[in-house]
Amino acid sequence: MITPVVKGASSVIAHTPGLVRHGSKPTRETAKNDHLLDEILANLRNYEEAVAYPPNQVFIGNMRPDDLNEYARPWTNVKLTDAERFGPSGEIVPEDEFYGWLKIADEFQLVYLEKTFLLELKEKLTNHPIIQPEDFERLGEGKDIEVIEKALAQGKAEPLHVNGNKLVGYVQTGHDEDPFLTAEIILENLCNKASGIIAMRHVLYSFDVTAEDVDYVFGCDEEAVGDRYQRGGGNIAKSIAEHAACVNATGSDIKAFCCAPAHSVNIAAGLIQAGIYEEIVIIGGGSLAKLGMKFAGNLKHDMPIVEDQMGAIAMIIGKDDGKSPVIRTDSIGKHDISAGSSAQAIYKSLIIKPLERFGRGILDIDKYAVELHNPDVTEPNGNGNVPRTNYRTIAAMAVLRGEMEKAEMNHFENKHGMAGFSPTQGHIASAIPFLGHAREMIMNGDINNAMFVGKGSLFLGKMTNLSDGMSFLIEKNEGVNEP
Repeated sequence: MITPVVKGASSVIAHTPGLVRHGSKPTRETAKNDHLLDEILANLRNYEEAVAYPPNQVFIGNMRPDDLNEYARPWTNVKLTDAERFGPSGEIVPEDEFYGWLKIADEFQLVYLEKTFLLELKEKLTNHPIIQPEDFERLGEGKDIEVIEKALAQGKAEPLHVNGNKLVGYVQTGHDEDPFLTAEIILENLCNKASGIIAMRHVLYSFDVTAEDVDYVFGCDEEAVGDRYQRGGGNIAKSIAEHAACVNATGSDIKAFCCAPAHSVNIAAGLIQAGIYEEIVIIGGGSLAKLGMKFAGNLKHDMPIVEDQMGAIAMIIGKDDGKSPVIRTDSIGKHDISAGSSAQAIYKSLIIKPLERFGRGILDIDKYAVELHNPDVTEPNGNGNVPRTNYRTIAAMAVLRGEMEKAEMNHFENKHGMAGFSPTQGHIASAIPFLGHAREMIMNGDINNAMFVGKGSLFLGKMTNLSDGMSFLIEKNEGVNEP
């Protein structure tokens, strides 16, 4: 059989403080409180602060997750002096440039930017490493600010702001009579698409697989792209692939709430192993709806709003190249319908069962990647330290199985886990942000293997009370193994 491997992974952050007001929670709360928007705007970070934020440097690969242990929390008090915009896994995109990517992603002339702003933007983007000449053609010429203000006054457009309240453009409705193509939904889906394009280009420009090599693309995000007749019809994957010059690829979307990336990796690995495709890219764009989701906790503790950014991920799963980490398709974990919903039952399905298939124990895995939510967001809001809770559960199971003493539980997170560093955007935080790190660490000989454990809250859709989960294991490549 052909062995599937992880050939590359990218992680991108789009720093978009001006879009926080469009997040689901801020939109609802500011409608109730006339002064809340001003308070939100006063507590947003600038771009330099976002770049200097330690978890963001981990997300784009300039630091390892364990490096975060050197800094006291909250990490919002830490300003790294040597932080860089670009990293091995991607970049931190400034807001003005991201609006340019919104326009590049716009196929139906629904995004308009102000003329002067657009001229300055084109100059900034000129030397960007993943920009293409045709992108500048798509940016167009822009509109006068008076035209933008008039369009917004008609009530069928969403404004685009930079530096707090500076108006620089708008996104208009996709259809006057379709409630699923409103300006709000178009903006949400374009944010997902634009951030996905950036992540996909980074992964294709940074590793050995070219855009022409890609056979198939999976989308693993949480957006519902469609219209009034097929509200989640989808295929954001193919729309992103188009902008990454994947001319020989088709694609589709996999939906499983936060668990979709793990499902996508396992399905892609199976297709590679079966010989159906040779190179598959998995894309997960950012979620506008989750911007500012837990802003109240940050404000309550006099912290800047950390959910002022969208994460995006991309992975290349391909046939064995003799060096990239192998995906062990004989150790896939899944949360069966009959498994139960307790944390212990879920982890038994996702970790214990797959490890038992080839005689390994919990401590035989060097690193576990779980839900890597940044505690600077979750703890101030009263939601606890999500990764730590997960690692304590796994450690407790190791104690119950007699693999370690109870006194060692507190050391499990440092040795086999990591601090949370991901934007708290469901599918983005669900284990995958460690993939680029794990690939490098395995290939450098720092670790031998890593297990990725994704979970999903299916009950949020009000169709079932079930949760979901999927896991996969990657390990050192011992050499090409194909017919």
